[in-house]
Amino acid sequence: MNASTDTESSNTTAREVPESERIQVLPRHFRRHMLTVEGAVYDFMHNLSADYGGGFWKYVELSNGGFYMAPEPARTLRIRVDGNGYEGSMSAEAAGITACLFAFSHLSFQIREESLSEHYYWLREFAFEHAEASAIFAAID
Repeated sequence: MNASTDTESSNTTAREVPESERIQVLPRHFRRHMLTVEGAVYDFMHNLSADYGGGFWKYVELSNGGFYMAPEPARTLRIRVDGNGYEGSMSAEAAGITACLFAFSHLSFQIREESLSEHYYWLREFAFEHAEASAIFAAID
């Protein structure tokens, strides 16, 4: 399953946010913490993948209330997680989901904002249904 366009799974649908709506998305999901969340996702991606060098990210909203970002263009990235020994490759979409899960979890403890915990669990629910679920969960374990 590829969530880069409108996709449907057994429980959650994913919709790529069009350019005309991008400016509204981060404030809607993260309010005053929007720049902190965005920066944390970028930082986690830099730490997870030596292949990542910055650039444009797509925004994806989930029907369960969740959200994630993924780097463009779509390509395979090598991922390494020093904390658990995971090493592997995943699509840019799966890598974005992984970076978002790390960021949402980390910030939920740091900022103690309930919406960050909710976003973690909404995205985690979607990740269970993703074609690369096993790699995503091996990376975040």
